[in-house]
This record gives sequence, C-alpha cells and structure tokens, in this order.
Amino acid sequence: MKHYKYLIIGGGLAGDAATRGIRELDADGSIGLISAEPDAPYARPNLSKGLWKGRPVEKIWRKTEDRAELLLGRTVTSLDATKKTVHDNKGGKYAYDKLLIATGGSPIRLPFGLADITYFRDLQDYQRLRKQTEEKNHFVVIGGGFIGSEIAAALTMVGKKVTMIFLEDAIGAAIFPSDLAHHLNEYYREKGVEVLANDSVASIQMEGNRLTVQTGSGRAIDADGIVAGIGIRPNVSLAQEAGLKIENGIVVDESLQTSALDIFAAGDSANFFHAALGKRVRLEHEDNAVAMGKLAGRNMAGAHETFTHIPMFYSDLFDLGYEAVGEMSSKMEIVSDWDEPFKKGVIYYLAEGRVRGVLLWNVWKKLGEARALLMEKGPFKAEDLIGRIKGE
Repeated sequence: MKHYKYLIIGGGLAGDAATRGIRELDADGSIGLISAEPDAPYARPNLSKGLWKGRPVEKIWRKTEDRAELLLGRTVTSLDATKKTVHDNKGGKYAYDKLLIATGGSPIRLPFGLADITYFRDLQDYQRLRKQTEEKNHFVVIGGGFIGSEIAAALTMVGKKVTMIFLEDAIGAAIFPSDLAHHLNEYYREKGVEVLANDSVASIQMEGNRLTVQTGSGRAIDADGIVAGIGIRPNVSLAQEAGLKIENGIVVDESLQTSALDIFAAGDSANFFHAALGKRVRLEHEDNAVAMGKLAGRNMAGAHETFTHIPMFYSDLFDLGYEAVGEMSSKMEIVSDWDEPFKKGVIYYLAEGRVRGVLLWNVWKKLGEARALLMEKGPFKAEDLIGRIKGE
C-alpha cells in the first residue's frame, strides 16, 4: 500500500491548486493525485473559450507533475475515513495523512442517443468535437446556459452552422434580466445561429453518419454532430459512502474540512459558506475551484486559514464578455445601468435591499468594487446604484 502525506482525489483545477497550496508550506511532503481523466490537470475553461480562438493546447497544462505524483485514468472505488485508506478500480491501494476530495461533477445526460452526443466537459470532449469540425458542418447545441451559449458561439466562429435548442425562452434566461436574454437571442441569430427557444429534444435518430433531432415542437433537424451542455451533478457518491455529510454537495466548514477528520473538499462538489452572501452555496466556476483548492492545500499543510474569498465567474459570447460575482437570478430584483444598452453596463441583483450579485457586462477591472459592494449591508434602492460602478 502506497502512503502519501497528502492524497488528492480529482484532477481538475481544484486538485491542481491544492498541490500549489501544499507546496507553499511544505516543500517535500509526498503528494499523490488520483484522476479519472487520462490527461494531467489543465485549465478547463479553455475548452469552450480560448482553444477555439487559437490558444494552443500546449498552454493549458498546469504542470501538476512538478509537484505531485499523478495517478491518471483511475477511479477511486472506496474510501475508509477511519483507516485513512483509498482503493481504486485498477487495484491501487493508498494510505494518507490528509485527503482532499475534489471530484467535480458529471454532465447531466439525455435518456437517448448517448453515443452520438458530445457532453462537453473534458479535454477528450473538446478533441472529439474539434475533430468533428474538420469534417462536418452542421451542429445542434442543446442548452442555452453557460456551456451551451459558449459552444454555440465557438462553433459559429470557426465557420460551422449551429442550431441551438433550449427549454427557456431566451439564452441565459435563468440569470440575465429578460430584456438582455431576449437581446441575446437576436444577437446570436445575427451571427448566423438558428435559435430554437421554448423547445426540447424529443428524440435523436442516426442513419449512417447523419443524425436527426426531433424537437418537442415537431421539428426534424438533420445534423452532423450534437453537443449538449445541460448542467452537471456533483460527484458525491464516494464521500457519501464514506459517511461524510452531504447536502447539495460535500459539506465543508470555514477551513474547507469535511465532517471527517483530515478530509477536505473543494471545487464543484463542495458546499461551503459564502462570506459575502452569508449562506451556504455550491459553485461550478474556475475561480472558486482554484481559490478553494489552494486554501484547502494550505490547510492540509497546517495553515489553519478561513475561506473568505468571493468567487467570480466570466464568459465570452462572440464579441461580448462579462465578469460577475455573487448570486444572479432573473427572478431577483434587478437594476440595470447601461452605458450602451446590451453592449456595456452594470447589472445589480438585489434581495431585501442588499446587493447579492453584480454582472459587469463588457465592463472590466471592476471586480474589486463589485466584491466590496456585496459586503455592504445597504439597504439600497435602484437610484443608489445607478452610476455606482462605472465602466472605463
């Protein structure tokens, strides 16, 4: 049985960041990182952003092997929190002093056409889709959220014909104010995307190399490839079977330790206390994974620090881009402060007089101000926020 001072389960951004956090305090302690993926850790957001704009694949690697022993293509099958041991699906057995669970999430899948759909999540998905674009032309993208909107834009920018299908009435309808979301429908159509809002996928059939997507409204769409981005579910089964507390993710305290001694959790699968929102949340964004992973690593190495970081997230949609912090829901009270409608402005999300989220739409270098505003108790009225954060 191989023993590591620090053992990390999960080869995403949180796992890599943990190795960096550990090395800041412990230069020599042995680190093992077990990942189900065959590839070493990489910067995942590039899969739907930078790589489609010409960023070379060589630039995405995190060089985790410089800090840890990588155990790739392995799935952990059991965790004994009492004996501090882990087993994997290839017969590997490991003991640890400190453990990090950074297992991320798995794509939500449709109940049909499984082999024919690219559920866009990892590097192999990107490579498969990129190869398809070299040979094929028409792609159906299922989902109008973060991944769906980014992939639809990316495929269009490399000259492909794209049809988007999603249940909501507009792109990003769950988070953007209605007027902005509906503007995005038209914006995508102007870019050449066929946007089918308020529709669903009823079935997928394959004849030869050709796919036919039947929609709930009765449309039949012939396609060369299908990409789905309809959300993820946190991978918590391992933690659950080990007896850790689970509630919309793996529950961690302010130091990112789970309910079991010497076991920490970070990233998409972790449920933590959000310092600015004053409540427990689970987030699926790069900045959160990196910040949590690094602090978890430091605490595994004895730092005893509290997680107070206010995570940000961002997206690129053709020529548009945004950064955001906090909570964003189209159901909240929303104040829009546009310099130029739908092209540049700041959108504030309020609950009970407090600013709970800030969306910086084509407004840059203002994250510090947005984070500070989330910490203010208010109460705020709409007129208090107009001009509060100004775009450069």
